[in-house]
Amino acid sequence: MADEQSIRGAFLIQQHYCETNAAPIYARMCAAVAAGLTRETALGARILDWPGEPTRDALPLRLFGGLHALVQAGQDDELASIYAGAVSDGDALAATLNRILARHGDALMPWLDGPPQTNEPGRSGALIVGLMEIARRHGPPIEVLEIGSSAGLNLLIDRYRFNLGGTEFGPDSPVTITPEWRGAPPAISPLAFVSVRGCDVHPMDATDPAVGKRLAAYVWPDTPERLTRVNLAIGMICDRGVDLVRADAADWIEARLAEPQPAGVTRVLMHSVVWQYLPEPVANRIRAAMTAAGARATAERPLGWVMMEPDRALGHQTIRVRSWPGDGDWQTVATSHAHGTWVDTGMGGDALPPASFPEAARVVV
Repeated sequence: MADEQSIRGAFLIQQHYCETNAAPIYARMCAAVAAGLTRETALGARILDWPGEPTRDALPLRLFGGLHALVQAGQDDELASIYAGAVSDGDALAATLNRILARHGDALMPWLDGPPQTNEPGRSGALIVGLMEIARRHGPPIEVLEIGSSAGLNLLIDRYRFNLGGTEFGPDSPVTITPEWRGAPPAISPLAFVSVRGCDVHPMDATDPAVGKRLAAYVWPDTPERLTRVNLAIGMICDRGVDLVRADAADWIEARLAEPQPAGVTRVLMHSVVWQYLPEPVANRIRAAMTAAGARATAERPLGWVMMEPDRALGHQTIRVRSWPGDGDWQTVATSHAHGTWVDTGMGGDALPPASFPEAARVVV
């Protein structure tokens, strides 16, 4: 169990991350919780006695998702003023948040029970860079296997249109993913999606209006354009669903890797901001399954791995790829904003100085 200082420190780490990702409202809220959260409410006590590693568990974002849901439901005007950015004084903000936790403890408590499911379509603009690198190495046809798919919004990666540094590609779509492009002009490699499948240990049905509200609650208040994009992506799934199943990630990947693989098609494991939530035995099984499958891979039936996972010290995401046949070494092809707002192939990012955080909070794939 983390001690109270470590838990308050997790909110400071999230503050750094929010500042790096242009989210000043949540940055101020993190600082206020870190400095002023009390044990006077059951919810405050539960947070300060958190049994896990609070940064890997995304504890601040669990809380803030619940608070945002209250705002979007019109349940608390005082809270709405915080989410509108009207309260900036740290002491006043901390006092207000403590009052809100007292008022809405019963409604907020369940939001701490599971990790945030920030199913952000903008991440496809970063993941596609990794997929194009795989296609450059092994050819255009790919079959995508995504773990931690949540509601499946990034399983629409074959149906989104993209604008990367002024170069557009992809089908006509209600959603065009247009990250701010940094670094060298993109080297566009043709892609042919043979299939896109995903799993999640707790998948969300995007066609359920209640799920839509939950996904909206995880959208940060500083970025209303993200909410528009999420709603459009949900509409695409309502029109035509995605291949998303409930499964343990390791069970599912082991089963998929055991399936016959068509000749001339690269099988690709893909994930974004999910590795930190995997129990270590599950992560180890996926590593072992991919290593074994990589050893069997041939030029006719290659294997790839594309990830977008956080470098918390620098406050941004790294897009890394590895593939077989070949040495199977990881290569970083870009960095990106947590929600895909920008992609940088120069890999400089827009980060603040590195933050210090516990070794247990590091994400190592």
